[in-house]
Amino acid sequence: MSSTLFEAPQYDPEKERKRKKATWSAIVIVLLLLAVAYHYRNWPQERIAGRFFDALQQKDYERAYGIWMADPDWKQHQAKYSRYPYDEFYRDWGPGGDWGIVRSYKVLGSERTRSGSGVVVVVDVNDRADKARIFVDLHDKTLTFSPV
Repeated sequence: MSSTLFEAPQYDPEKERKRKKATWSAIVIVLLLLAVAYHYRNWPQERIAGRFFDALQQKDYERAYGIWMADPDWKQHQAKYSRYPYDEFYRDWGPGGDWGIVRSYKVLGSERTRSGSGVVVVVDVNDRADKARIFVDLHDKTLTFSPV
């Protein structure tokens, strides 16, 4: 049998209040999750830069080079990296490089490039006034000097 308007269930204000409360709670939770996801959108790239500076801080330049090239087995095929060989990397990042011996560092933040190809991670190295800016490629996870 079909019901008619005259046989409609009784209006329950308590049930309606619970439904509105559940709806608003779901909206707030979704907005909070979106805010957290936006805030941590570059976390993987910041973590890669952090691992790179960890290796430098421990004076493990070979591991740092492997992170830079996104290839922990770089020694097996060094010819592949002739554009930026390990010797040049060591001159740039070793004890005699621009940053000297890395005693402390702190990842300050990051920003995606306008082209969307990577993330520029800003790092405070040894509490210096000028900050290191490392570009992390989104596709292959290699590092390079920031073009910005």
